[in-house]
Amino acid sequence: MISVNRKGEVWVFAEQHGGKLEDIGLELLGRARTLGDTLGVQVGMVLIGDEIKGLAERLCQYGADKVYVLEHPLLGHYQTNSYAKVINDLVHKYQPQIMIYGASACGRDLAPRVASAIKAGLTADCTDLQIGDHEIKSEKITHKNLLLQIRPAFGGNIIATIINYDRWPQMATVREGVMQMPEPVASRKGQIIVEKVHLTQEDLPLGILKEHKREKKVNLKASRIVVAGGAGVGSKENFKLVWDLANVLGAAPGATRAAVDLGFIDRDHQVGQTGTTVRPILYVAIGISGAIQHQAGMSDSQKIIAINSDPSAPIFDVAHYKIIGDLNVIVPKMIKAIKSRA
Repeated sequence: MISVNRKGEVWVFAEQHGGKLEDIGLELLGRARTLGDTLGVQVGMVLIGDEIKGLAERLCQYGADKVYVLEHPLLGHYQTNSYAKVINDLVHKYQPQIMIYGASACGRDLAPRVASAIKAGLTADCTDLQIGDHEIKSEKITHKNLLLQIRPAFGGNIIATIINYDRWPQMATVREGVMQMPEPVASRKGQIIVEKVHLTQEDLPLGILKEHKREKKVNLKASRIVVAGGAGVGSKENFKLVWDLANVLGAAPGATRAAVDLGFIDRDHQVGQTGTTVRPILYVAIGISGAIQHQAGMSDSQKIIAINSDPSAPIFDVAHYKIIGDLNVIVPKMIKAIKSRA
């Protein structure tokens, strides 16, 4: 049996906008650090933009061994062509074995373009990344230390593990919020490598006149308490119960995809596989059946209270406290009790 074991760094795309690092890159750096330590290789961050070199030191504090800085006036605003070109050049020069991106609007646009250009595989919307081996019995070859790219499949009904043993680097995008952000250490140092960028105006087929960014109406990830409602709440008018309970608890209102699709609340409040992943100290689920797609975004909450009239609802499988009954009776009593103690 032949054993194949490749070397090369683990890279993360450090997404930034307007000189501010996005959390998703820092979250992925924490997991990349684990992957790199398992493989015995260094971890690099790829930082692209204009006048952003000052962010490199912060990335080192969060655990990067190296930060590759690609700085140029033509990289001041994100454009697929220019960003993909400089990453392609960097990959060919240093040949990392793994590169991961956040499954943000930017990452979902950029990663496929890079993967196509360098003829690498790409797994989208992963929820976990691990290192493992893969044996091809017919060829009597064992590929060691491969990236196991784990993600929901078939509508979230199964969890698939995807591997790529013959295209390099191994590439994946990872959903925001599913990885724990590491704690920065002010004394931690790393190597900052400023790369020469070869770009001309011809590499940017589009001109950006003005950039607008709509701020989200709620920051679910930062909320210590989330009160979420599902389709079982019944109507947009009745969803006021969710808002009222959230207000007395000082919580953020959340929702399932079904509740959002029914127009009960804005999509910014959506929790789950296609929404935001949250880990609050308290998650209150009201009228939520608990489909696996929703559980993927909230099951790591420290304490979960579920209110549902169906005793067999899947949400009770992950709940720490289960209240079986009519939410229209239970939630007003909870609000009254909380107000009486204020």
